[in-house]
Amino acid sequence: MEHADVVIIGSGFGGLAAAKQLAKSGINYVLISSTPEHLFQPLLYQVATGVLASDEIAPPIASVLRRHREADVRLGKVVAIDADAAVITYEHEGARTQIRYGSLIAATGASQSYFGRDDFADKTFSLKTIEDAKLLRAQIERVFTEAAAADEETRNRLLSFVVVGAGATGVEVAGQLKELAKRYYHQEVSVTLVEGAGEVLPPFGGGLSEYAKKSLTNSGVEVLLGTFVTDIELGKVTVKDKDGVERRIAAETVVWSAGVQAGGFAKLLAEATGCETDRAGRLLINSDLTVGGHADIYAIGDMTSLNGYPGQSPVAMQEGRHAADIIRRKKAPATPFKYWDKGSMAVISRFSAVVKLNDRITFRGVIAWTMWLAVHLLYLVGFRNRFAAVASWLIAFIGTGRPGFDEVERKSAEQTGRLAA
Repeated sequence: MEHADVVIIGSGFGGLAAAKQLAKSGINYVLISSTPEHLFQPLLYQVATGVLASDEIAPPIASVLRRHREADVRLGKVVAIDADAAVITYEHEGARTQIRYGSLIAATGASQSYFGRDDFADKTFSLKTIEDAKLLRAQIERVFTEAAAADEETRNRLLSFVVVGAGATGVEVAGQLKELAKRYYHQEVSVTLVEGAGEVLPPFGGGLSEYAKKSLTNSGVEVLLGTFVTDIELGKVTVKDKDGVERRIAAETVVWSAGVQAGGFAKLLAEATGCETDRAGRLLINSDLTVGGHADIYAIGDMTSLNGYPGQSPVAMQEGRHAADIIRRKKAPATPFKYWDKGSMAVISRFSAVVKLNDRITFRGVIAWTMWLAVHLLYLVGFRNRFAAVASWLIAFIGTGRPGFDEVERKSAEQTGRLAA
């Protein structure tokens, strides 16, 4: 049995924020992650559409925390927790390890929700992991490459895209697909954005939502609001609007970005602590971020539900710092968490974005797009990643290249070289 002052599960924004805060007080911690990298999830769509290479948004965790003498980073998946004994069990390469903790911070994020139609997972592309982005990128490259040498009927079939969900990810994907077709592949493409709510980017609302819809429509994206997907088959998507009218849309590629649900560890933690969950499986945590009746267990980020806070990285980061501050006694135990909303932003296409700081201060267009670039550049971890991202953005947004597609060719060439050697 190993012992640790603090165990952090998850290497996303919340987990890393907690780790860095604990290090300020020299508190030793073990961070367990199912992947070796820290993923900048909001930029996955740019990997999928060739704007950025995958390593530019996914630096190794060990590299991110290399200056932390307190850090003990481990690769593995937590498979059991005894909340009363304060012991977690994680598994890696078939071996199981138990750790008794003083405090536990769970930050395992969320996965895609298909609203009861789990069969849609095998028929669509999601954007939750690096592998998801690489799969979608490969699909995009395939259909455009095949379409270039195809007859008109086949080309139209291949270049038909449906994006489900008009939140930030859906809007960004739809906009980038149109840009990609126009400025890189120089081909006509059909992109349909399907949203169940009555507006694009529902959290923004009002004029910003209208601006986003108009911007997408002007770029050639067909926007269907108040519309739900009822079925997905090979090459087509069936949708139904609020009046009950059904329609079938050609779709060689379907990108699903509608809804999230808590991952498997949230269920494990709920069973171990008796914590209640919502319909999406998210933990209904206490106001101080603790779970159930356990003052030594904190849960943060997308795997939780508290006060209607959005499932966004700023919330997870602030929650991670709050939990760490209680553990390192910079805040009193049971101090309620209060989220400081610094605003929301979403990019629509090149030189077009929306930013909402509060109900009175909003930006749109080029100014908002520049703000979006600056903020995302600030949160990219590591100097090399920032430098590489700027170079890639210049090539993709000012020029017409797509550096992310070069990554595939480079790795293919490296693999060929190794095989030849």
